[in-house]
Amino acid sequence: MNKAGKLVIVVVLVAAAISVIVIKGKSTSATSEVTEGQKALPRLVDLGAKKCIPCKLMAPMLEELKKEYAGTLQVDFIDVWKKPEEAKKYGIKIIPTQIFFDASGKELFRHEGFMSKEDILAKWKELGIDIKKGQKDEKTD
Repeated sequence: MNKAGKLVIVVVLVAAAISVIVIKGKSTSATSEVTEGQKALPRLVDLGAKKCIPCKLMAPMLEELKKEYAGTLQVDFIDVWKKPEEAKKYGIKIIPTQIFFDASGKELFRHEGFMSKEDILAKWKELGIDIKKGQKDEKTD
């Protein structure tokens, strides 16, 4: 094979590699998928592990936030010991780490270590994101 043929093969392989990287980057966006008719929400991602003590302490608060602010805030927990690729994706060095995203998926703030529910709510307010409690199913007997 001549030099021109080898050069063409190298160029094609480099172009293919770049295409894969670009496509993969788009598919690992920080925003969750939003289906038609569903609005994008601010998102709190807590990266930790189920067996980490500070993470265990945060778990009930995250569940409360998820329930109380349903429809206005998305709350996700990722166990980085079970999914180490997620730790790399988000650049995690310490657990727990909380990442605050706006509705478009832009990272606004990152905190490492335990963070109380009150501090989380105060941070949203400081970031200028107005999250309100979702509509609860209030049943009267």
